[in-house]
Amino acid sequence: MEFNKIINIVHSDTKFSIDTANYLRGKLEKLGYYVSEVFDFTAELVICIGGDGSFLRALHTYDFADIPIVGINTGHLGFFTEINPDEIDEFLNRYINKEYFIDEMNPIEAVICTRTNCINAMGLNEIVIKGDKSRTIHLDISVDDHLIQRFSGDGILISTSTGSTAYNYSVGGSIVDPRLNVIQVTPLAPINTNAYRSFTSSVILPSYATLKVNPEYRFEDSIVIVSDGAEHRHDSIIEISLRLSELNIRMLRLKGSEFWSKVIDKFL
Repeated sequence: MEFNKIINIVHSDTKFSIDTANYLRGKLEKLGYYVSEVFDFTAELVICIGGDGSFLRALHTYDFADIPIVGINTGHLGFFTEINPDEIDEFLNRYINKEYFIDEMNPIEAVICTRTNCINAMGLNEIVIKGDKSRTIHLDISVDDHLIQRFSGDGILISTSTGSTAYNYSVGGSIVDPRLNVIQVTPLAPINTNAYRSFTSSVILPSYATLKVNPEYRFEDSIVIVSDGAEHRHDSIIEISLRLSELNIRMLRLKGSEFWSKVIDKFL
């Protein structure tokens, strides 16, 4: 078995995804590839079969492994998934002939500090800080240690350029060309009062900025952290620090893939 002939296939549990995975496995094996039964961190490629949710779960499950990844869409929107099931043969031919490029993306990294310890979280699309059980929360938000607002509302969403077309877009944030590596902070149902002054539109920050969020003491146990759709609860949060990670997620893209064409196709 050659080292560079190992490929991982991960898939959702729908019948369509399972059937697609079996078809793909057969094709790869005929081409001389070895499809590992368990996730192999020495593989040359990860092929994820499902929708965008399956794609994000695969990244988180395997701890953002340093392996190029490509998606086959058996879900709905399919913004991350590059290939349709009826294009598998064409994809394999283009992959063998190296007719593709690698698109590198940086996830958002959060350090969540409680009164007892600090926990790391990562989000390729976004990290959301929101109130538990629909509670209004109050947050002091600083950029590079400069207080920019005292927020009151449902929460804030911190997205990458890649994630600008996901949850961020649905709550009124801006679509950002992924060639601009920025951080976007979008408010969720902001409230403006005499005590709290909140921005009502998203704020765009440079890639090297550090965002710090400090909940008011009496509201610190009313906070939920949501990373790419997965909820996490931590007691007694005193500070959340967020920045773009130096980690590179390597997406395999076929030549001819273009961001704005995909935006028009998916949203208009």
